[in-house]
Amino acid sequence: MAVLTIAALLSSGANSRTVMSGAPDVGGVGEVAIFYYPWYATERRDGQWQHWQQNGNVPPTQVASGWFPARGPYSSSDVSVVRAQMREIAATGVQTVIVSWWGAGSAEAARLPMVSRLAREVGLVVALHVEPFAGRAPAALEADVNDFKEAGITDFYLYDSTLTADADWAALTKRLSGVRLFANTSLPGKARAGGFDGLYTYDVNLYDGSSFPRICASARRLGLVCAPSVGPGYNAVRATGDVRVRGRSQGRTYDRMWRGAVRAEADVVTITSYNEWHEGTQIEPARNVGRPYGSYEGAYALTGAAAERAYIDRTAMWVKRYRTP
Repeated sequence: MAVLTIAALLSSGANSRTVMSGAPDVGGVGEVAIFYYPWYATERRDGQWQHWQQNGNVPPTQVASGWFPARGPYSSSDVSVVRAQMREIAATGVQTVIVSWWGAGSAEAARLPMVSRLAREVGLVVALHVEPFAGRAPAALEADVNDFKEAGITDFYLYDSTLTADADWAALTKRLSGVRLFANTSLPGKARAGGFDGLYTYDVNLYDGSSFPRICASARRLGLVCAPSVGPGYNAVRATGDVRVRGRSQGRTYDRMWRGAVRAEADVVTITSYNEWHEGTQIEPARNVGRPYGSYEGAYALTGAAAERAYIDRTAMWVKRYRTP
């Protein structure tokens, strides 16, 4: 995609973070970012259901998640929905929304201009979560990264980056300036070998926060930005059949991961996730509709309408605590 095309699509205000050429911006303690998925579609608005219907589920009454969204199964092309989501994220004190991107021509790419505009309207910085789409070779990403930089997007999180050889990433990263690329790994040496500016963990089933101080200490010794990922739990049984589960424990799981990130003095805390409903990592409000769905009822001793927002409100508390000297 040409620079002018991306720049024109995303021209409604540049990101607030300034990155000097050749010197990646280390946010320092206090930067919080959240992973966001613009991949949902409804039959009424988009002509078909997307990301609500997996594993035999039949929306709108059945959805591919162990929880039921308070907004119901929504469309990520609905401006009113996305505007409300961006306002909700910004109100927690989170500074950056990391938008899932599946390459040029994808539904997520088509929605990015709208998501970016609405995020920036409420003061959020926009970053990209570069997913492992077909053809995602480092050499092929160079033009896209530079184009997005021209449009004001300068942070890129490379999911499953370890699937590609370190040397191939290094060949790309040495040619880039004015951007930050984050490797999806807990191994600082591997991130350094690929020439990345930092690392993030993403997986809140594998990591519980206890290893964050060690990971970040090692990352700092190598001059890397440490951006470990915190989340409320993991449960993808209803969406994918994955039997691995990390329970929410009425909020204790989320708190434990945040404590690990705070103890680590993480440069950036990344949150998995705002709305990855398939894997049950979402903090977006959920409605208590009864079986077979779970609910946030009882989390942090909250009930009723207050419980629907339990994880959004807890995020605001942790962001404030993390950013307070």
